[in-house]
Amino acid sequence: MARFTLPRDLYHGKGALAELRSLKGKRAFVVVGGGSMKRFGFLDKAEQYLKEAGMEVRLYEGVESDPSVETVMRGAAAMREFQPDWIVAMGGGSPIDAAKAMWVFYEHPEVTFEQLCVPFSFPTLRTKARFCAIPSTSGTATEVTSFAVITDNAKGVKYPLADFNITPDVAIVDPELAETMPKKLTANTGMDAMTHAIESYVSTMHCEYTDPLALHAIELINANLVKSYNGDMAARAKMHDAQCLAGMAFSNALLGITHSMAHKTGAAFSGGHIVHGAANAMYLPKVIRFNAVEPEAAERYAQIARFIHLKGDTTEELVAALVNRINEMNAELNIPSRIKDYEGGIIDEKEFMEKLPHVAELAVGDACTGSNPRKITPEQMAELLKSCYFDKETVKK
Repeated sequence: MARFTLPRDLYHGKGALAELRSLKGKRAFVVVGGGSMKRFGFLDKAEQYLKEAGMEVRLYEGVESDPSVETVMRGAAAMREFQPDWIVAMGGGSPIDAAKAMWVFYEHPEVTFEQLCVPFSFPTLRTKARFCAIPSTSGTATEVTSFAVITDNAKGVKYPLADFNITPDVAIVDPELAETMPKKLTANTGMDAMTHAIESYVSTMHCEYTDPLALHAIELINANLVKSYNGDMAARAKMHDAQCLAGMAFSNALLGITHSMAHKTGAAFSGGHIVHGAANAMYLPKVIRFNAVEPEAAERYAQIARFIHLKGDTTEELVAALVNRINEMNAELNIPSRIKDYEGGIIDEKEFMEKLPHVAELAVGDACTGSNPRKITPEQMAELLKSCYFDKETVKK
């Protein structure tokens, strides 16, 4: 038996933000990030719509990129003081992910963060509040998923929290919010969405319900991401839908080691964070080559290539064509092909190599590794990460 879970209601299209007026409750706790939602007027609109719904509103602003355990705990404490019956999170993946974790500690203050790191072990939610998610970026799809990524700064590790309990009740996918994304964010979040769709299609947990969502998302992203990056707002709207479809797929089919690697390298190095979407973009071509050693995985990648009309007569040629297409998109989006060149070389080679065995161990233990189509050892993971740093083939088949 398998399970397929999505939000109870999903409102989409321009002007969908106004559906906040339809929420029924007394108090809404609104979680936002660094300020873009306020600057562009969307936070004021959301607050006004919630007040029109008859609710008292409290704002919790300033959630950082890669939200920390400390931010989550502060937000949960503020929720316990305010006692909302709706939690409304808007912005990029960071405030929405943070709000999901806050929600758990609001309703269950006795739970520890370590307990939540065990996949699908959360206590029952909705005893105090329901959850509405409103994305402003076109990538994480956290508005429809059972995942949240929280960083433990003390350990320098990102933890993907996973449980169907934290799937939002309501998602509002309004492309007007995504029109404000700068180019680099458009590129990184778009390749995050592409990775979600491809990894969910080849996951060991894929099924008849997730496959169509993944394939259509890949088709839309392939056709629209570069156009969106170059300022085409019709393509930007298509991307906002595409990333949501990819999220529906991966929330139920799960992911693979591209994400395991991105989670465990993101906050591991002193030079700076590797942005999640950029990490996925750099790692995905190498992971496809690694996984394609497995015949079933290779055939799944070939099916993707055929679906988006890439050229190739054999499975091997189609897999190569898919890898080339991703590399081509990365180049058009100004995403480097290797960690060594990321942000002008902020990840020091000596530090990378010193930390490599430990990071590889953590990546193998990541929640996303279990559904990857090819098994991987810590030694293989270290070689794969090394290939991502230097952009050389180092993994033995």
